Amino acid sequence: MRITAIMEKEISIQSKLDNIGHIEKLVDEISEQCNLSSEIYGKILIATIEAVNNAIVHGNKFDINKTVDVGVQIFDNTIHIYVKDQGKGFNYNEVPDPTKPENLENVSGRGVFLMKNLADDIVFKLKGAHVELVFKI
Repeated sequence: MRITAIMEKEISIQSKLDNIGHIEKLVDEISEQCNLSSEIYGKILIATIEAVNNAIVHGNKFDINKTVDVGVQIFDNTIHIYVKDQGKGFNYNEVPDPTKPENLENVSGRGVFLMKNLADDIVFKLKGAHVELVFKI
C-alpha cells in the first residue's frame, strides 16, 4: 500500500546563489501548509538552504546552464525534501567532521554536518548528487 502525500511540489532553479530566495519561499509555503513551529521551520530552512547551496557550489560548480531540482512531499507526520544537482556527486562518508579541532578552521564540510544534525533522517543517492532530507512533524 502506498501512502499518498498531502502536498507535493517541485521547483527547478538555475545554479546561482541569488536563487536561494526561491527556496526560502518554498519553505515558507511548507510552513504555512503544515503550521510548523518556529523550531521545525528553522531546521527545515537551514538544512534545505545548505543542501541547495552545496548543490549550486559543489555539485553544479556555479554553472548557470545546470539546474538544482528541489522536490517536497508532505505526509501526515513527515516532510521529505529532495535536492538534486547535475554534478558528479561526492563521497559523503569522507566529509571531515567540522567539530574536530583539526577541522575548525576549514570552511567546507559544515553544510553536510548541519544537514545531518538538523534533519531527522538524511539519505544520499546518485553518489551524493541527490539528497533526501526527512523531518518529523
